[in-house]
Amino acid sequence: METFFNYLLEFFFIVAGVQFSYAGYRALKDKTNQKNMGTAIFWIILGILFIFGKWLPSVLSGLLVVGLGVITLFKQFGNSEEYIEDVKKAEKSAQKYRNTVFTPVIVMALSAIVISFLIPESSTTVIGIGALLSLLVALIIFRPSTEEVLDETNRMVQQVGTTSILPQLLAALGLIFVEAGVGDIVAELISGVVPQGNVFLGVTAYVIGMMLFTMIMGNAFAAFTVITAGIGVPFVLAQGGNPVIVGALAMTAGYCGTLLTPMAGNFNVLPVALLEMEDEYGVIKAQIPIALIMAVIHILLMYFWAF
Repeated sequence: METFFNYLLEFFFIVAGVQFSYAGYRALKDKTNQKNMGTAIFWIILGILFIFGKWLPSVLSGLLVVGLGVITLFKQFGNSEEYIEDVKKAEKSAQKYRNTVFTPVIVMALSAIVISFLIPESSTTVIGIGALLSLLVALIIFRPSTEEVLDETNRMVQQVGTTSILPQLLAALGLIFVEAGVGDIVAELISGVVPQGNVFLGVTAYVIGMMLFTMIMGNAFAAFTVITAGIGVPFVLAQGGNPVIVGALAMTAGYCGTLLTPMAGNFNVLPVALLEMEDEYGVIKAQIPIALIMAVIHILLMYFWAF
């Protein structure tokens, strides 16, 4: 069963790679984008990494990733103006389908949860399975033409843009930090500030550390290993904290940092692009009060509940 889901995961990577490659092909033909060559190369490189990444030599993969960085560094990636929204058609569809448009999204979420409970081995692929099921539901409900499916999926990819590589880069960055011993350095720094045995200050440092490091990494999962090793274990768990409660609250404390950083591209940059917001930090600004309030609540919950 585990082998099957490993193959299935690889299949989803290949499908994503094919979509990125198609986006590169469309970008190359897009005359509305003055940087269509750089944009096309970006998407094609990303497609190659997703399709053949498992078999490519690590050095070659690294060089291709550097290539992605070079394209964005020299601002050779441009946004397409190929799509002009048909406002009348959109309004007509909105009136026709109303809340039915949320059905595919709900199907994706619920199916992922149900499958993960029924088949624990599927945990790495449930999002892909859910996405596939939601696509089938969308095709049944809306009955789009093949051309519409290709156009809309390409439009979505083009709108997301370079943000699409953030999750992979941040995951890799987290591993590099751990291997480099950043957790030990953090522990050494905190030991000079937090008195040994002071549970409240230890909890405060842990929550704030998770929050700040998540802001840097853009990913609470990447921050969790480093900050738990550097602060959580010596200053909270070693003082008698319940590891289940401490671990769960530490992870969600990291999400407070997710609300405050553009590094969390999926949550704070992607909505700006999709909604075409004028203020690129508008989502983050709206989330600041909630993030700070939740950070304080996490400190209190961990201190009074875990000990």
